[in-house]
Amino acid sequence: MNKSIAGLYSPGSTFKPLVALAALEFGTIDPEKPILCKGHKSPYELYGVKYHCWKKNGHGYMKLRNAIKQSCDIYFYEMARILGVDKLAIIAKRYGLGENILKDIYFDEKKGVVPDTFWKKNAIGKNWYLGETVINGIGQGYIQTTPLQLCLMTAQIANGGYKIKPHIINDQNITYEGVKLKIANQYINDLSIHTQDNQQSYLEEKEYQLYERLYKDPKNINFVKDAMFGSTNEMYGTSFKSRYKDPKYQFAGKTGTSQVKRITERERELDLDLSQIQYEERDHALFIAFAPYENPRYSISVLVEHGGSGSSAAAPLASKLIKKIIDRHQLREQIKKGNISLA
Repeated sequence: MNKSIAGLYSPGSTFKPLVALAALEFGTIDPEKPILCKGHKSPYELYGVKYHCWKKNGHGYMKLRNAIKQSCDIYFYEMARILGVDKLAIIAKRYGLGENILKDIYFDEKKGVVPDTFWKKNAIGKNWYLGETVINGIGQGYIQTTPLQLCLMTAQIANGGYKIKPHIINDQNITYEGVKLKIANQYINDLSIHTQDNQQSYLEEKEYQLYERLYKDPKNINFVKDAMFGSTNEMYGTSFKSRYKDPKYQFAGKTGTSQVKRITERERELDLDLSQIQYEERDHALFIAFAPYENPRYSISVLVEHGGSGSSAAAPLASKLIKKIIDRHQLREQIKKGNISLA
């Protein structure tokens, strides 16, 4: 089984940058508004159901950038509730989730699921509940993605919000420089037709052409990129331990921990170590990143099945891979040009 295209997983907190982007694009959240996270002692409650943050003692007052950086669940519960699942689904699909990425190349590629009210009524025959919106806001619940979809989502955030398509077959007509030029030309063109009507159309669900912009306001996507930088390169960021000080290797990322089963109150009280949990019941560890931060060229998605925490299992792997990829860049370029033979 090719799990990069056919493995379906809840994205966990790697979904949060997209949730934040959706809330900013639709104007449903003030990024400067603080929301209080008290941890397990005072969880988020909705119609008698309690929703916990991963951090036992809570994060305190969080604004949006810090909520992304420290991955505060309480903040995203509230933001998702205000935003609504249907608006969130529009942005999620736009950035590559819920669809076949490579189209007809692989017969076993999975689309995954980007849920909304219509999807649940059609697929399950039941109404959508607000509590499902809340857990969808942290990448849990019905949402299902492939590692390749998360990688494409990250790449399109990194390039400033423009639609691209991954290729697995070498095509000399598709180059990094060529794609950058097309995106730059599209950006200049967008500036010349910047009207209110044009902006409003970017809040609607529609098909996008290759290299077309996906965002309504560039400030919003730049905000998310900056917050992902903080998540990796600033104190208290969830992947801070995997950072590089050298700008050559600096990357921006987001950790994710995807639950495979519902945690009971008893299990929460026990607070078991990963080694004390049966392998099949351990969380999946995820991490998404783009590098280098200043001039992004690579996007990466790492998933460690039943690996536990994204910050401890997936982010360190991504860090090593990013350094190796950047170090070998010149070698790959020489091989492409035929200056070095692999024989």
